[in-house]
Amino acid sequence: GSEKALPHGAAIWLAAPMYWVLDVTINIFQTPFRALVSDKAATEQQVPMQAVFVITISVGNYIAYSLMKIYDDPTSHMLELMLIVFVINILCVGIMMIVARETPFVRPAGAPKESLCGPVINIVRSVKGMSTAFFFLALVQCFVWLGNGTWAMYGQQWFTSNVFRGDNSDAATQEEKDAYGKGVDAYGTGGQIRSGVQLVVSLALLAVLIYTHFPKKFLYAPFLFTGAVFTLLASFAVGHASAFAIVCFVFSILPELACFAIPYGLVARWNKEAENEGKTVSTALQMSLLNCCITVGQQVSTLSLTLFETSLTLQDSLTAIFIVAGMAYAVAGTGALFLKEGSETVAK
Repeated sequence: GSEKALPHGAAIWLAAPMYWVLDVTINIFQTPFRALVSDKAATEQQVPMQAVFVITISVGNYIAYSLMKIYDDPTSHMLELMLIVFVINILCVGIMMIVARETPFVRPAGAPKESLCGPVINIVRSVKGMSTAFFFLALVQCFVWLGNGTWAMYGQQWFTSNVFRGDNSDAATQEEKDAYGKGVDAYGTGGQIRSGVQLVVSLALLAVLIYTHFPKKFLYAPFLFTGAVFTLLASFAVGHASAFAIVCFVFSILPELACFAIPYGLVARWNKEAENEGKTVSTALQMSLLNCCITVGQQVSTLSLTLFETSLTLQDSLTAIFIVAGMAYAVAGTGALFLKEGSETVAK
């Protein structure tokens, strides 16, 4: 769409800000949904119910990867694809608004009116009162999303450029364009399989969360370490083996599905336990801060690739950023082993 709205060469100045707006919007969407579920669920249901989100995400991911297979060159049809996504979002949000029920906040009688800056001041006070354990969890999430963001933003590029050695530029040969198309198709196929694995593993994770009392940090860390292994294999071992590339891509979903369930479930449970003890909690705010970690990790990934491209070829830059992503998963997995559990982690 930006290429049609602006002259040739200037499209990036509209596309990049619109991508950031879209990214922020998606992250904001998650917060009220997760907070609403947290309000409705009992203490022992908090972590499992956050895992339900991952199940719905896997369905959405399958649809998204299937859309990528409609066109041989999806990047040339982004306007059409985004319009399809736009209509799907309208339908889903409309259903949510019809079905969801919540109790509106009612200000107590005689309570003093807040100033215009009151909400901002309250947020600052709440953040200052959060525990070190929560900020440590947020730091782990930033590293996780450096890895997740790399796969999400550069996965297709890695398939087309590194695995298949394709190119879709005007100067590319027909052979390079054909290779690019094969890379896009392999990426879409891998994405569909990836979504299926995400759904199956999410259901298994949900069962483990419901029927066992296994410490969540020891459940989270293996997912992150597995992601580190397959991401580093993608960097060093795949080469031009398309089937191996798909395997690495498929199992790179494990950190993402775990980070969408376990950390949010921990925060929801911490706050529910604290609320039952009569403490003041800020579940929605903490969910929002965890969502901010998504953007932080993605931006670090983007800036890192940009830095690599100043001195390396695209293929070498992609290899380098995947090495960074694998190392980030390993750091996050190590950090996850030191996460704390319990309501004492809600506030200092």
